[in-house]
Amino acid sequence: MIEKVLIFILFLGPLVFFHELGHYLFARLFGVRVEVFSLGFGPKLFKFVKGPTEYAISAIPLGGYVKMFGDDPLSKDDIPEEQRKFSFTHKGKWARFWIVMGGPLANFIMAWVIFFSLFMSGERLPEIKMGVVPPASPLHEMGFMSGDIVKKVNGKYIYNPSDIPMEGQGVIKTITVQRQNSLVQNTLNISGGKFFDMLMNHPPLLRKPVVVNKNGELLGISFDPKGVDWKYSLDLMATFQKSSELYLFPLKGDFGKDKNPTPLIEKAQKIEVQFNSREEFINQLAIKGYRTLDLRVKDVNAKSPAFFAGIKKNDVILSLDGKEVYSFEELRRTLQAIPKPEIEVGVWSEGVIKNVKLVPEIREQDDKQVKLIGVYSSGQFIGLNFVNTASKGFFKSFTASFVRTWDTMVKTVDGFFKLITAKVSFKSIGGPLAIGKVASDSFNTSISYFFQLMALISVNLGVINLFPIPVLDGGHIMFIFLEIINRGPVSRRKMEIAQQVGLSILLMLMVGAIFNDFSRFF
Repeated sequence: MIEKVLIFILFLGPLVFFHELGHYLFARLFGVRVEVFSLGFGPKLFKFVKGPTEYAISAIPLGGYVKMFGDDPLSKDDIPEEQRKFSFTHKGKWARFWIVMGGPLANFIMAWVIFFSLFMSGERLPEIKMGVVPPASPLHEMGFMSGDIVKKVNGKYIYNPSDIPMEGQGVIKTITVQRQNSLVQNTLNISGGKFFDMLMNHPPLLRKPVVVNKNGELLGISFDPKGVDWKYSLDLMATFQKSSELYLFPLKGDFGKDKNPTPLIEKAQKIEVQFNSREEFINQLAIKGYRTLDLRVKDVNAKSPAFFAGIKKNDVILSLDGKEVYSFEELRRTLQAIPKPEIEVGVWSEGVIKNVKLVPEIREQDDKQVKLIGVYSSGQFIGLNFVNTASKGFFKSFTASFVRTWDTMVKTVDGFFKLITAKVSFKSIGGPLAIGKVASDSFNTSISYFFQLMALISVNLGVINLFPIPVLDGGHIMFIFLEIINRGPVSRRKMEIAQQVGLSILLMLMVGAIFNDFSRFF
């Protein structure tokens, strides 16, 4: 826990520091006296005074502030004449605009610097790996298979999925993938953006070679009697192997503590399976009493359709409306394709097959309606290998950083627009706990990922602060533009009302985000 707190402070500290530094530098540039520069809110843990400014580190590390002399427009007339040259509210509109804009601008510059540094030094990134590619999918028709690793686009090495649209701005002619131990080149005629969207439909969720029997016991499976190869997924076994002898090993330990539990070699069981496809492979296992682990229910949402239908933890989902499903991803896709309001779910519960009926819940996600039944998967997946990228060089890094920063800004604005228009659920918003978790996860995954996430949140912070909500930077900018339109300052009463409304909106957003955090983690 201490480690996670320190990572959270290491992550959020620079974002807050540079945001407030932007305000501070522009205030000094235009001659405004800065009274307090604080990282954090609440009681001051450490402080010192230099010149007219008190610098402090405060107890609550969830933000910071720069207090400028004369920053309260409601007390503008109380400032003595001789002090007004140091007052924020007595500066011209252009000066106040840049002082306010300095914070978000610093966040955008920080993101650019991070992207530039990563491009220049090289990044440590996971392989661009395809997940399960079903025979009927567009990628399969183009010649791609499950587990393919994208290496080159139009003959150029790429290491980040977001580079695919950049390299294929016109048309992608060829894509080279690593398949098993060889390179395979596929000839295409498709835009980079379209291929990227197809790739995102097949996330690298390749299942570990584990099944569960009717007694709830987990068994590792392999075509090798000497043990389980944890780097070789269940899906690739079904794609590339053509063997009739399969070995099942009881596992010592569990996935909650061990990434790869120890197979008990001496207790191995041998069975014979005949198959020509992934579906036949999984079906042969099912016939012999073994189900894939990802179809086992890890947990059930309270008061969900699955809960009321009697589905419980450790049940295994077999079919939807009589159609067999062979993975949790396939279960999701099949669920969306069923037109009827009520569906029949085949479940393996305590070794007995039963059918239950339920009506899926429908929610709006990413501009479309999504059906949910309220179950979580017990699936365990193969980890991704990491590769170190080469430097892009100064000039290419310089331009590519602008492209990535702008793209991040556009996606951030689009995401908030979808939230405001209810196309994305408010439950997707995370607070400090969610930020702390992803910061810790990214730090433990790769330093490159950690800084990429920092750049992403830096852009988010800049964009959020530009929202036209009083008490945010965007609210101050809105008042400046209203002054220009009205050819004079906004009335005291209107300003008081706007500040109260803005503060209420901000508090509601904060409470909602914190509530979502507690709902997820407790």
